[in-house]
Amino acid sequence: MIKSIGIHRLPLVLTALITACNISAAQHVMGIRECMRYAVEHSPEMAIQSADNNDAHIDRRTAILSAFTPEISGQTYAYSNFGRSIDPETNTYKSLTSFHNGYSANAGIDLFNGFRAINNMKVTKTAIAMGLSKEQQTIDRICLAVMEAYCNAVYYENMMENVASQVRTAESSLELAERQEKLGQKSHADVVEMKASLADKEYQLTGVQNSYKDAMLTLRVLMMWPMDENFAIDNGFISQGPPVLTYAADTVGMIRHAASWNPSAAIAKGALEQARTRLRTAKWQTLPSLSLHGGWSTTFYTYPNDPGYTTTPYRSQFTANMGEYVQISMNIPIYSRLCRQASIKKSKNDLARAQASYDKAIKEVEAEVVRAVNDRDGAAKAYLQAERRLEVQKEAFHINTMKLEQGLISPIEFRTASDNYLNAQAERLNSILQFYLKDSIVKYYNGTPYMEQHH
Repeated sequence: MIKSIGIHRLPLVLTALITACNISAAQHVMGIRECMRYAVEHSPEMAIQSADNNDAHIDRRTAILSAFTPEISGQTYAYSNFGRSIDPETNTYKSLTSFHNGYSANAGIDLFNGFRAINNMKVTKTAIAMGLSKEQQTIDRICLAVMEAYCNAVYYENMMENVASQVRTAESSLELAERQEKLGQKSHADVVEMKASLADKEYQLTGVQNSYKDAMLTLRVLMMWPMDENFAIDNGFISQGPPVLTYAADTVGMIRHAASWNPSAAIAKGALEQARTRLRTAKWQTLPSLSLHGGWSTTFYTYPNDPGYTTTPYRSQFTANMGEYVQISMNIPIYSRLCRQASIKKSKNDLARAQASYDKAIKEVEAEVVRAVNDRDGAAKAYLQAERRLEVQKEAFHINTMKLEQGLISPIEFRTASDNYLNAQAERLNSILQFYLKDSIVKYYNGTPYMEQHH
């Protein structure tokens, strides 16, 4: 902890100035958009979601191939039989050692399986769309968290400057009071009171500095920024103030628009569509299924221990023993321990849950839109009030500063005026940042992603 020492009482102010110099000398100066982009690019959540999206594309490809292409397999074998076996040529038993070698290939495709393959294609297509919505949802969540952490860091960075200015003012007032004490214009009690005021301001500066470090650490963690590298934040937008404080919002239109594209609503809608498709699939499974199969095979055999046996050449046997087949099969479900009926009932329950989740998601989006507009409008009014309060407190502080120099007020009264001015600065800064966040959320529900709002 930094402590004030000696008569000069400068360490905390010097620390604040050194901190500002370090910030200006940092390797990177990043705006809020750069921070959001960096956080998204380096987020482990995005890497996980990207892997999930790749799985969805693989499932989609598998569903398409299953619907339109046959399954093909090949087999081969070779074995020696040392006991009794049937002679393939004469179809009689022999007790001689024989050697057999065979090859076969099989292909099969479902001609009708209750539209399972087609419905799987629909499910996987919806899964891809849901994956993109989840990816956007992850991006939006990361950007909002970074915005909040960034604004916290901006708040404490500006408060460091404000409190450091208060410390310098308290130091100047104390020096003046000490000179006036020597001239007999101030009592020792007034000087002690000024020292106490300076100590309070120094303590506040230490607390703000610690809060700034913690806010920057939070921002680093969200961005996955290397801990051994420094960067500074750009707080230039604070000096500009809110761009527009009051404007009408079509809440009904926002709700309708948000329900059509918002990732949460899109994910819930996708889950509902999947549940409906799976229910149709379960119902169609009570019908017979039809499949087509075809195959080819050939064999080679010989009796190596029979001196009187003349082995037909391998090439000749390969051609002579060749055979093909084509098969159409139908599977008629008669009784499967009510498994199909149970699957239909479970699918109906899944559909009911998905419908309830979708309705809940839509209601949550509606509530969030209304809350965002109300919060934005409330933050705008709070900013206007904070702005007026700061103007009054600033004027009062300057008047009380002159009164203190002239000995017209006590140090306690000046300390109160100083605290009021500092609180007014803090509230104005907080109101700007709150409006900035709430207005960004309103723009988001209007269809503008967070990252596209900042240039």
